[in-house]
Amino acid sequence: MRYLFISHDAMTNTALAAPAATPRPFPWRRLALDAAALAVLIVICALIITYAFGNGSQFLRNLVISACIGSIAFSIIDGVRLWVWRDERRPHWLAFAALVGVGVVAGQVLGARLAGLLLGMELRDLHTLGTTRTSGMLLFTLLTTGGASLYYASRDRLIRAQATAAQERARAEAIERQALQAQLQLLQAQIEPHMLFNTLANLQGLIALDPARAQRMLDQLIQFLRGTLSSSRAETTTLAQEFALQEAYLGLMAVRMGERLTYSFDLPEALRGQRIPPMLLQPLVENAVAHGLEPTIAGGHVTVAARRDGGRLVLSVTDNGRGPEAGPGKEGTNVGLANTRERVKALFGAGADVTLAAAPGGGAIASIVLPIDQP
Repeated sequence: MRYLFISHDAMTNTALAAPAATPRPFPWRRLALDAAALAVLIVICALIITYAFGNGSQFLRNLVISACIGSIAFSIIDGVRLWVWRDERRPHWLAFAALVGVGVVAGQVLGARLAGLLLGMELRDLHTLGTTRTSGMLLFTLLTTGGASLYYASRDRLIRAQATAAQERARAEAIERQALQAQLQLLQAQIEPHMLFNTLANLQGLIALDPARAQRMLDQLIQFLRGTLSSSRAETTTLAQEFALQEAYLGLMAVRMGERLTYSFDLPEALRGQRIPPMLLQPLVENAVAHGLEPTIAGGHVTVAARRDGGRLVLSVTDNGRGPEAGPGKEGTNVGLANTRERVKALFGAGADVTLAAAPGGGAIASIVLPIDQP
């Protein structure tokens, strides 16, 4: 049975084990995106400087100066920040402030020299353009670069917070799935044991009275348990496998009931590969035999069928026995159907259901309705 083969500790460790931390590669893509945004910002700065500190005729020169200062400061600040704190660690504010200070000073000194080389001007010539104007231009460029770096750092801090929240959500979902799986195992454990106990009791009685029949029952029981073992180790099974398991179960019951039990299956070829939770039909088939047919002298027939109804999969177990109006049967019939209903509701939500109704012509029809994707 399912509860015999699942290791709760192994499941817990698998679900909650954290992967070993490995250094992340340098985020070149993020650096490139930051650089692209900085390029746009440098052009805007050059336009503002040209018209705020000049007469509008020195845009190209201002663009070169802004680009040199901003690029060097950005490369130092953003490059070091992404390298040192690329593993999603939060930088200490004092360390980051020192990094910004170094980047701003280096940007001013090295950027001004680089701009002079590109423009064919000596460094002192840059400062003779007008002390107030040049100082304001340099200060504006440096403040803009520093502000952009602070923005990138704040943005990455937000990204880290979002990543942490996503990890916590994933962990919570894993715990929720684990709890749901444990609940489903508990529900299935309530469905299965009574059938095994009753079969073993019948087998014990047959050994002395009819050894050949007891051997056939034992063979069918082994076949059924082998199928149960295979299903219990998987989260889903195919309809073909599920129908084969129910055929083994009904074969086992037919040995016990003899000619009082006949059965048939209706599984369209197109649905043989459809995946469903394992042993979903078991309690319905058990109910048809134990409640509908076994209490009657004549016995009867059980039909297990599957069909597609639009976006729904309809599984049905029909018998021509006593019918649902005959009252509760033995062996915990109501528990099995209720647990199956809880199981499909937990797995598929409000779109799934389990019903039990009177069948046309007598007997009962138990149905499971599951939402499935359209073909």
